[in-house]
Amino acid sequence: MFSEQIELRGHIIDSLILPKVLDQILSHGGDFKIQEIRIGQQRTDPSYARVEVSGPSPEVVDDLVRRLRLHGAEVIREAEIQLAPAPADGVFPDNFYVTTNQQTFVFVEGQWIEVRPAIMDSGIAVDTKSRTATALKFVEVGKGMEFVVGHHGVRVVPHQRAISKAGVFEFMASSVSIEKPKSAVIREIAAEFRQAKRAGGKILAVSGPAVVHTGAGEHLEKLMKWGFVNLLFAGNALAAHDIEHALLGTSLGVDLREGALAHEGHENHMRAINAIRGAGGIAAAVAKGILRQGVMYRCVRQRIDFVLAGSIRDDGPLPEVITDALEAQRVMRSKIGGVTLALMMGTMLHSIAVGNMLPASVKTICVDINPSVVTKLADRGTFQAIGLVTDLEPFLRELTDFLAGPPVKEVDPYAPAAALPA
Repeated sequence: MFSEQIELRGHIIDSLILPKVLDQILSHGGDFKIQEIRIGQQRTDPSYARVEVSGPSPEVVDDLVRRLRLHGAEVIREAEIQLAPAPADGVFPDNFYVTTNQQTFVFVEGQWIEVRPAIMDSGIAVDTKSRTATALKFVEVGKGMEFVVGHHGVRVVPHQRAISKAGVFEFMASSVSIEKPKSAVIREIAAEFRQAKRAGGKILAVSGPAVVHTGAGEHLEKLMKWGFVNLLFAGNALAAHDIEHALLGTSLGVDLREGALAHEGHENHMRAINAIRGAGGIAAAVAKGILRQGVMYRCVRQRIDFVLAGSIRDDGPLPEVITDALEAQRVMRSKIGGVTLALMMGTMLHSIAVGNMLPASVKTICVDINPSVVTKLADRGTFQAIGLVTDLEPFLRELTDFLAGPPVKEVDPYAPAAALPA
């Protein structure tokens, strides 16, 4: 048998890191022996485990170690990273290391260097002269650039659960259900919004046109006006139907007040797009007094940055829409720095796409009437996302009601019964 010793540190018990590591070992042809374990005595105390990982061949042990690094395992006798040049523009070297959205470090000339940004599905380019490590996408790869290959000299720091209180992200973690106590969850989400704003973090909203179709646009406008949205990612459809509603009172040709199809309403979104194109863009339409309400109007007035990414099905599109998908990715990635909270509403494709860009440290909330949207988001690597299955209008209405009122006093659920209010 061949073996390697690994170490685990942090909240490895309550974050279920240790059980996951041991399960990975047994599930992939290995065995383990716990050499040492120290469990924190208080909720705030970190724990430690030293584990001997063994397998029938060096290849099996090497594969096990590679898998365990994703859970934060550290090899006791650490080796330097291995580098190889990119053979051509847009092509990684063979066996290149594929990143996750977890905080990652590489061991370069005796020093750990953090990889930036923390983004999944990328390679790690290392410049030994400047001692920098950068996660790059295919389109950013240049021939001859040095990339990490294999897994030696790479350390992943898994994002661990909060220990201060059992908030909404612990209560709902890895769970999607239509039977959640929605008011209680939305109250906790409101608390997360307040905390993010208080801490100076950026709040990202990712929205589909359903926000407009369901009549929830006015509630999203309130969030923007109150400073609870700092960045908006969407497609042409959200902007087009929001502007259609602002100019003509309809969304997809349906009068949102009457709930009935307007006469020749199918033409309205085209006429709205044409009006904005004629004005020279959304900001120009606001400046000229053509656009006087709506989500996009509020973005311009509140100076909220936004990115509209196009698709093959778009009408128009609006002038601000980025029709090059790779360029839209690049612009989105350039703007997510400092985002600490992301709210994704009514859009499967945008939610998954943006989720792939966010570090695991970004608290991500996905709200959709379709439970499979949240499931697919988590399945594609955004494991930190929590999901609420509900219609958008009542969700946003209740969220703004909680944010408009006084903060609800938080109670530590782990406090002794005697300390809880009667």
